[in-house]
Amino acid sequence: MLVDATAMCEALVGLEEVNIDGVDDRGDGLVVWVSSTNPPPRCVSCGVEHRLKDRSAVSLTDLACFGRPACLVWVKRRWKRCCGVGSFTEVDDRIASAGHKLTTRAGRWATRQVGQHRRSVASVAKELGTDWHTVNNAVIGWGGALIDADTNRVGAVTAVGIDETLFVRRGQWRHKCWATSIVDVDTGQLIDMVEARTAKAVIDWFNTEPQAWVQQIRFGVLDMSGPYRKVFNDALGWVIQIADPFHVVRNANQRVDECRRRVQNATLSHRGRKDDPLYRIRRLLTTAAERLDVRAESKLALRLAQGDPHGEVQWAWEAVRDLYAITSYTDAVEAINELAELMIDNTFPPEVNSLGRTLHRWRTQITNWHRRKVSNGPTEGANNMIKLAKRIGFGFRNFRNYRIRALLYAGRPNWNLLDQLLPAQIR
Repeated sequence: MLVDATAMCEALVGLEEVNIDGVDDRGDGLVVWVSSTNPPPRCVSCGVEHRLKDRSAVSLTDLACFGRPACLVWVKRRWKRCCGVGSFTEVDDRIASAGHKLTTRAGRWATRQVGQHRRSVASVAKELGTDWHTVNNAVIGWGGALIDADTNRVGAVTAVGIDETLFVRRGQWRHKCWATSIVDVDTGQLIDMVEARTAKAVIDWFNTEPQAWVQQIRFGVLDMSGPYRKVFNDALGWVIQIADPFHVVRNANQRVDECRRRVQNATLSHRGRKDDPLYRIRRLLTTAAERLDVRAESKLALRLAQGDPHGEVQWAWEAVRDLYAITSYTDAVEAINELAELMIDNTFPPEVNSLGRTLHRWRTQITNWHRRKVSNGPTEGANNMIKLAKRIGFGFRNFRNYRIRALLYAGRPNWNLLDQLLPAQIR
């Protein structure tokens, strides 16, 4: 047990090779004055110790102490160069890194709180008794260093998913700016984010990655997006493209709903009302057939008989509901070719024709799901984590901040590396 006052104070502050010069209680927090005990540095040319020129005090925000904010005032020594002109100030990354206003331990702690424990920058800044920008710069510096240093964060990826998320709305007209998420759909890990959702931006990202890693990708999942299909065609031509089943079914459901609304207007000359037969089954028409019980099936058949005199809605509803029930890839190819050819016949409703043309354009990507049953579900899961970061941060305007926070949330970095790193420089 320590009984010496100086030793006790040094133990509480917990910094090696540092003298505790004084402690000041200012009511709203503690101020601890420290100075380094490191010996004077020597000249690299002649080996002589540099001479002390002067001292300057630098205030740093430290971890809160006993429920109160704490400030560490580091009295730095300035050395006059032995050979040549000029001078330099001592640097000790154990206390604080150059350019940062948080101590090293406070910067690491803040990064964990924001990135690992999902706290807002504002709440961490309030606890430390400092401003938002000071904490955010620390999170970006330490978080960026962690993402860059964790070379094993992303291993071999065989199936990759691409999807967009809304980044920010800018300008008077609230113009939407998007970002693209690149995800390992086998593990749900966010690999990286690209500013914009254009094919060129994503292609450029793949071109900058190690080609040995890119060549391991065998499957690419997309949401029936033209730009993302171009990414796989141009940058990863060997990849087997798979259309996300959810988006295929959603596209079919949209055509069914369009057909229902058209028939509704044609038969009753008004939009759907609560007592109209087709309006009463609008939810059942977009429900998977296997989820319908006997009562729901009876209701569906009755209302279709009442409100669909020519069977147009009935046909649209039955068009693709059994496509994903097929287990054989060969049978799926045969089925979709027959279905698409049948649906583009002019005798069928225009919504069915539109769906048939879509199935024909995407038939290869749709049936590839039967070769490897992966979807963009994990990509959507990563996007949910990205949206969580946006909600906690009350939105982002700077893409660098957005990307690092998203990777800290959904990129699964190795947090054990954080104590071994120095923060990246903030520009």
